[in-house]
Amino acid sequence: MKRQLETCFSPALYEEEKHSESVVVVIDVLRASSAICAAFENGAASIIPVAGVEEAREYKSKGYLVAAERDGFVLDFADFGNSPFNFTAEKVRAKTIVYSTTNGTGIIKKASSAHTVVIGSFNNMKALTAWLLNCDRDAVLFAAGWKNRFNLEDSVCAGAFASFLLGSGLYTTVCDSTLAAADLWTLASPDLPGYIEKAAQRSRLREKKLDDCLEYCLTMDVTEKIPVVRNGILVTL
Repeated sequence: MKRQLETCFSPALYEEEKHSESVVVVIDVLRASSAICAAFENGAASIIPVAGVEEAREYKSKGYLVAAERDGFVLDFADFGNSPFNFTAEKVRAKTIVYSTTNGTGIIKKASSAHTVVIGSFNNMKALTAWLLNCDRDAVLFAAGWKNRFNLEDSVCAGAFASFLLGSGLYTTVCDSTLAAADLWTLASPDLPGYIEKAAQRSRLREKKLDDCLEYCLTMDVTEKIPVVRNGILVTL
């Protein structure tokens, strides 16, 4: 039987009880999932995702390396923020990093009851798609959105995954969100950076002078790393 593919455009729409046997792909293109992929590509040993600021602060007091931001700004106690360019090999190789962001790390926690939670981005799309095709499980593309709202960049990325997975013939869908996401990818794919110029998060990053990593975040297949949650901690497959 073909596997079912679903898409969730917002954490507010995610139904935890329905996905306990599924693989959930967490997508937060600008910038958490891109940064997580960059960290592992540069040799990080593991990442501890935490949703709350105080929990991140407590880890810092215990001597952990902490990456933490809210609305794009680095928190005062953190070692660095959410840009993929912060996660250099010099900083992260062989290290465990505590990571807290506005949207992405919260939905990793929200999806934790799924059979498997992996991190998806444009950066690891080919590798993750190949891995999903070898899994004998239904899949959910879970867009981080922005503060429980729909956003373009994560939905377009979900659409790219959906297009490749449905195109394989191994997945099918009766989910309108998946079909809508695939249609968005069709619109965006001829000029992805140009399409993402419309995105609200792109404007937020520009206004805060945090958009230097935009090209990187929208680049396909710069890593083969597939981050996966094991016992609440991100490691690589």
